[in-house]
Amino acid sequence: MPKSYRTHSQTFKTPRRPYERERIDREIEKCGEFGLKNKREVWRVQLTLARIRKAARMLLTLEEGDQKRIFEGKALLKRMFKYGLLDKDTENGLDYILGLNIDKFLDRRLQTRVFRAKLADSIHNARTNIRGRHIAVDNQMVNVPSFLVTVDNEGKIQNHICSPYGGGKPGRWARARARAVGNRQEEEAEE
Repeated sequence: MPKSYRTHSQTFKTPRRPYERERIDREIEKCGEFGLKNKREVWRVQLTLARIRKAARMLLTLEEGDQKRIFEGKALLKRMFKYGLLDKDTENGLDYILGLNIDKFLDRRLQTRVFRAKLADSIHNARTNIRGRHIAVDNQMVNVPSFLVTVDNEGKIQNHICSPYGGGKPGRWARARARAVGNRQEEEAEE
C-alpha cells in the first residue's frame, strides 16, 4: 500500500445515495434559507455534527462516575454552551447533544448572525458584506461566512471601522461618482 502524504482530515462527507430526491430537496431548502454557497457547506456541518454526536454517544456508554466521561463530557458541554448550541440552564446533559440538528449550527454562522442583526438587506447580502471585508466581530475583521459566533461575541458584530459602511473612506463607486459630479460642476462653472 502506498504511503499517504495527506496532512489534513476530511472536512465534508458526500451522501451515500447521490440522487435521493427528498435529501436533495432538503439540502436545497437549507442552502436557500441560510444563504449557503453550495451543498458542500451543508455536508460540512453534517460531518461536524456527526462527530460531536459520536463523541457524546461514546461518553454515554461509559459509567456515570467514570473520570473520562466526567472530564470530556464537561469539555464537550462547555463548547456547546460557548457557541449557544445548547442552553446552559435547561439543556445541561450529554443526552441533549444527541438532539442537536444542523439548523442550530447554521443559525450560529456569522452570515446568519449578520442578517439577523439587520446589518444586511438579505442573507445573500450578508455573505457578500462578509467576503467584502465589511464586518467585524469584537473589533476584528472577519471575512469567513461560516465563522461560528460565540454567545459572548454575538452582541459585538458590527461594520468594520475601515469599511465605508462603518465610517471609513468611501468605496470605489462612491469616489467615482463624486469625481464625475465634481467634473460636471467644473464644466458648468466654465460655461
